[in-house]
Amino acid sequence: MKIFKNKTKLLREISNMKDIAFVPTMGSLHKGHLSLIKKAKKKSENILVSIYVNPKQFSLNSDLQKYPRKINKDISLLKKMKIKYLYLPTYNDIYSFKPKTQIYLDQFSKILCGKFRPGHFLGVINVVNRFIEIIKPRLIFLGLKDFQQLALIKLHLKKNKITTKIVSCPTIRGGNGIALSSRNDKLDNSQINIAGKVYRYLKKNKKNIFNESLKKKQLTINKIIKFGINKVDYLEFVNLRTLKKIKTKKDKFNIFIAYYIDKIRLIDNL
Repeated sequence: MKIFKNKTKLLREISNMKDIAFVPTMGSLHKGHLSLIKKAKKKSENILVSIYVNPKQFSLNSDLQKYPRKINKDISLLKKMKIKYLYLPTYNDIYSFKPKTQIYLDQFSKILCGKFRPGHFLGVINVVNRFIEIIKPRLIFLGLKDFQQLALIKLHLKKNKITTKIVSCPTIRGGNGIALSSRNDKLDNSQINIAGKVYRYLKKNKKNIFNESLKKKQLTINKIIKFGINKVDYLEFVNLRTLKKIKTKKDKFNIFIAYYIDKIRLIDNL
């Protein structure tokens, strides 16, 4: 595996490649990330993984500082997977140039996490757009756990007629149903059990919860809080095609939730 810590050397290596499969990450790799990489390996021999904790998508500097980092473990994992390239950019690598493509932020960015994390999705689209301009990948692999992020990146690419294709990858879950996330490292066993209870309750009662929400959504939130949740940012039902809140159970929808266990914020959709 070749490791690049600045884009000049990276571009010297990949500038003529036409078949790069790109897996962007913020590190602290887990089985969810590894599933993206395995899928990428089926599509191309030229796998490029990036590890970059992007400061522009964090509203609070304290959240940025607390984000889990395990770079030595991550490098060891990627070597075992026989990844061809690892890019560990500096801030200057990413933000020292003016992108050719203007950022497009769809209205979908204003609900769900966008309502509670101002500037977050602008930061996400900004960094992904810059990575694409540097790397020029044919494919980019993203997880459906972060559905809102994935949808907004897809809309940005479509609006700007960027030829890089997104490959959507299923959410990988632990044994109790909790969606794998780097933030899970901060949870103890009892907190992981609480998150599992939330997932199982929502999955089992998906249709009934929607009926309930029409009358009084707070009933569902109160039920979840009793499991040991500290706060629920949102519990919404979104049509996966229109990206708008649903009006009937006949819509193909997912439940979207963001909640806190202690000070740890978790998101999911199912």
